[in-house]
Amino acid sequence: MSGVEYISPGSVAEAISALQAAGENGRLLAGGTDLLVQMRGGRAKPKVVIDLKAIPGIAAIREEASGFVIGAAASGATIGEHEALCKAWPGVVEAVNLIGSTQVQGRASLGGNLCNASPAADSVPALIAAGAVCVIAGPNGLREAPVESIQTGPGKTALAKDEVLVAFKLLKRAAQSGDAYLRLIPRTEMDIAVVGAAVSLTLDASGKCIAARVSVGAVAPTALLVEAAGAALVGSSFEEAALAKLEAAVAAACKPISDKRGTIEYRTKVAAVLARRAALIARDRAQGAAS
Repeated sequence: MSGVEYISPGSVAEAISALQAAGENGRLLAGGTDLLVQMRGGRAKPKVVIDLKAIPGIAAIREEASGFVIGAAASGATIGEHEALCKAWPGVVEAVNLIGSTQVQGRASLGGNLCNASPAADSVPALIAAGAVCVIAGPNGLREAPVESIQTGPGKTALAKDEVLVAFKLLKRAAQSGDAYLRLIPRTEMDIAVVGAAVSLTLDASGKCIAARVSVGAVAPTALLVEAAGAALVGSSFEEAALAKLEAAVAAACKPISDKRGTIEYRTKVAAVLARRAALIARDRAQGAAS
C-alpha cells in the first residue's frame, strides 16, 4: 500500500473536489473495514484515499420531527447505542449489528456497507425494507435516492465518480409498525450471510397488515425489494395463505448462484423461510408497539 496519498477533507465540498482531482485513482474511506482489506489483498489499488470521518455530522445520528438522519460514516457501534433508533427501527439496528466483530463494529460504517456493494451486505435488505433514502452530494448539489437503487451489481453502484453518500433518512414510523432482519450463516457469528431477509410493516387497530416491504439479500447480484411479497401481506392477518404467498413471491424473485456456501435450491428455500419468520417477528413487534 506504499505511495498512497491520504486526504482528510473537512467538508463535503472538499471531499467532492478531492474526488474530482483524483479521478479513477481515488477511493472514499468511511470506516475502512472493506477498503483496507481490499488494498492489503491487492484487489483495490487507489493512489488517493479520501477519509470522510472529519466532515462534521457525517458520523452522527440526528432525530428530527420527520424521522432519523444517519450519517453515512456512522459506525455500527454508534448505531447500536442509539436508544431512540433501536426502539423505532430494531430490524435495521440488528442488521447493522451483525456486521463483523465487536472491534469491527467500532469502525464499519452504514454507508460503507452499502457502497461496498456486496450482495450479502447485512444492512442493505433491512434499509430497503425500511424504505430508507440516501442523501447524495455532488458538484450540482444534493439529491436523494432510495437505497434499493444504489447497488447495480457486485462491487458496483449508481453513484457518479464525483458523488459522495452523506446520509440516510429513515422516516418517522406510523403507529403499530415493526421491522425485523434475519440471516443464515454457516457459523454462529462473524460470517457472511448465505441468505438475508428483512420485513417492515404496519398494522391497523384490528391487527391487519396495511403496509409491508420485504427485501432479501445474497440471492441475486444485489439486494432485492420484493414488492409482490409485501403485497401478499397487505390486507391479511398473517393467515397461512398470506404467508404462503409471501414465501412464493420471495422464491420467485430469487436469482442466486450455487457455490460452496449453498446451492441455488437451498438459498431459494431458505430465503422464503426467513422472510416468513421475519414477517412474524415484525408483526409481533408492531403489536408490542401498540400495547
